[in-house]
Amino acid sequence: MTLPYDPSMKHQTALQLGSQRVRAAWASLRLAAFVLVLALSPSTYRDPAVRATLVRQIALGTGPLLAWFTVLVAVGSLVLIRIVVVTAASYGLNRYALDMVVRVLVLELIPLIAALAVAVRITLPEGVRLAAQITPERLAAWRREGRDPLAVEGAPRVVGGVFAVVALAAVSCAVSLVLAYLVVHGFTLAALPAYTRKVGQVFTPAVSLVFVLKTLALSLSVSLVPVVSALRIAGSRNAGVLSEVGSLVRMFLLILLIEIGSLMVNYA
Repeated sequence: MTLPYDPSMKHQTALQLGSQRVRAAWASLRLAAFVLVLALSPSTYRDPAVRATLVRQIALGTGPLLAWFTVLVAVGSLVLIRIVVVTAASYGLNRYALDMVVRVLVLELIPLIAALAVAVRITLPEGVRLAAQITPERLAAWRREGRDPLAVEGAPRVVGGVFAVVALAAVSCAVSLVLAYLVVHGFTLAALPAYTRKVGQVFTPAVSLVFVLKTLALSLSVSLVPVVSALRIAGSRNAGVLSEVGSLVRMFLLILLIEIGSLMVNYA
């Protein structure tokens, strides 16, 4: 005997699914807020284990990544700057070439590329490792010792990821600005005052504020999302795989929203 079709059942299922997703998103936001508060609290780093984890995250994460990332950005910047300068010269728009290079390369591309590089090489692997390491036995041991797993494992990874993004973006932006000067003006200091004035015209107070906020937002996105995903599903079966997949989706959406917001503020 077949049961009669009830449209309300499908409606109730959709409502329940939506309610579960809202509760999960709210739980993730609360956990992210807790981890962020711990990461910003000086009392968190009174624990020697937390300080050791933080130093390890910065040294082993940012150190090896900084050198080759700077080289890759320098090569890519040279190619992009040369293309822009030659194209602008062919159309008689030399005066706009430097402005375009600074806006496209320094303001938009480098912070985004730095955040993606840190996500791929540091924060996503660390999130997978964290999800696999946090077992019920380890949680019980931390509770017996009176230690908070969010402070011991979560906060140092967030700070390490933020530091890596900011360091990569700052160094790469400086290198790109130097290369742009050399490509446009050559090895001479005569054009330095005009160049700094041109760059200053691009980096107005409003644009500089948006640039700093965008870089910080990207660094928090690629640092917090993997840690929160790992902490939420730690101890479950296939925790590492679930953490990586969930982090990728959430991270992509956050980065997309940040980029859209910064573009709207700068150019709307």
